[in-house]
Amino acid sequence: MTLSGTMLAVAAFAEQSAAIDLGVSRAPQSLSRQMQLASGTGAGKADRVFSDRRTLAASASEDLDLAGALLDAFGATITLARVKGLIIAASSGNTNSVVVGAASSNTWATLLSSTGTVTLRPGAFVAVGTGLADAAGYAVTASTGDLLKIANGGSGTSVTYDIHIIGCSA
Repeated sequence: MTLSGTMLAVAAFAEQSAAIDLGVSRAPQSLSRQMQLASGTGAGKADRVFSDRRTLAASASEDLDLAGALLDAFGATITLARVKGLIIAASSGNTNSVVVGAASSNTWATLLSSTGTVTLRPGAFVAVGTGLADAAGYAVTASTGDLLKIANGGSGTSVTYDIHIIGCSA
């Protein structure tokens, strides 16, 4: 299967201003990064995509198996050897946070370590990408380092989150 138009882009812009004697002084500041991936498995390439909107019941969690349990848009099982791009976004309508990371076993630890987590409050998101400069991406090791835990950070209400993973099979 080939991929086309694969890109991950993130941008931030802010402008500080202050009144001065004869007007206003402005200091625009920005940072943006984008990553374009060709179809394939080497440096700057990807050949697998998983994308989904998911809901977790109150106090629930799930382990997403990156090596052999996720389904692509056509219903085919995909196995990731490396993750090149990852976006997880908590719904702004959530009451609880979405907690990413720290599976109890077989943790996918190349991004967050085995115990690290990222807490996404309602409406928050995280985006991580590697492109041509990092051919390795974030390694996935089948059966021993392939579980990405996603948890509802509280009780009482469910949480919804969107996830998009771009990676390669080799």
